[in-house]
Amino acid sequence: MQSLLGLLRDGRFHSGEALGRALGVSRSAVWKQLQILQNDLGLEVHRVQGKGYRLARPLSLLSADLLGAAELPWSISVHDSLDSTNAQVVRLFGEGQTPPFAVIAERQTAGRGRRGRPWVSPFAENLYYSLLWQVSGGMRQLEGLSLVVGLALVHTLHDMGVDAAGLKWPNDVLVDGRKIAGILLELSGDPEDVCQVVIGVGVNVNMPMAITREIDQPWISMRDVLGEPVDRNELAIKFSRHLQGYLQRHGTQGFSAFVSEWELHHLWQGRQVALSAGADPIIGMVIGVDSSGALRLMVDGCERVFSGGELSLRLHHDS
Repeated sequence: MQSLLGLLRDGRFHSGEALGRALGVSRSAVWKQLQILQNDLGLEVHRVQGKGYRLARPLSLLSADLLGAAELPWSISVHDSLDSTNAQVVRLFGEGQTPPFAVIAERQTAGRGRRGRPWVSPFAENLYYSLLWQVSGGMRQLEGLSLVVGLALVHTLHDMGVDAAGLKWPNDVLVDGRKIAGILLELSGDPEDVCQVVIGVGVNVNMPMAITREIDQPWISMRDVLGEPVDRNELAIKFSRHLQGYLQRHGTQGFSAFVSEWELHHLWQGRQVALSAGADPIIGMVIGVDSSGALRLMVDGCERVFSGGELSLRLHHDS
């Protein structure tokens, strides 16, 4: 299937005869493969009499060869389709693979975001990236880790030209109030000793706005911001390098070393927000974060601190 995609990825017309000749199969076999592209992968294939077949728009495919040649800090395996990249790194660890290592996929059939929400993961549009990272010294070593991953992600996006990218506590990256990326951390191991943490990141890269109906919040893609398609291999390479630097520093210095940098990139610093932690939202002004990555709010003249993966933050309408 990848070989047919490789021929069609340029978005130009290719005759069935030429495709069959290049693949060493019959025209009917080409037709069957094209049906799989449409039905299984959700790709739009145009057919015009006398011209042949083309994809509705060009594709930027992930390349194991390019990633392998980049001398990255950890290995990255590339998959056409997975239930989720987070689940795959856990499986590989269970089979004996030694961390750190990462997995990326062209698509996810059961991608997840925070609080169990589905993460829309169409084929060859976005970056679905999971790293298995090992931490010694217990849960204290994990404090603020998702916020540090956010910093690595923001700096990567800035490097790629998305200058307006900023952070929203605890795990989102926004541009102009719309979500461009999210982070999901999942932990296993001994909370007193050696922990494995799955660092899952999803970035909206080239996804077209037509998919909006499947997503329940305002979103934007890198392509929308930049006005041109983005090479996802370059994005994966740059993110891996930024992430390694931030993880190593976090491991030696803890999150306290990043507090001022994180607040500098927090888009809602000093804003009035509503924090949903139960039946009634808590209204307050964002002061910043503490040395563990917890959110500091000024509520009715008193500072209060909040942490936890089930909290949801939004701007308060009266701000």
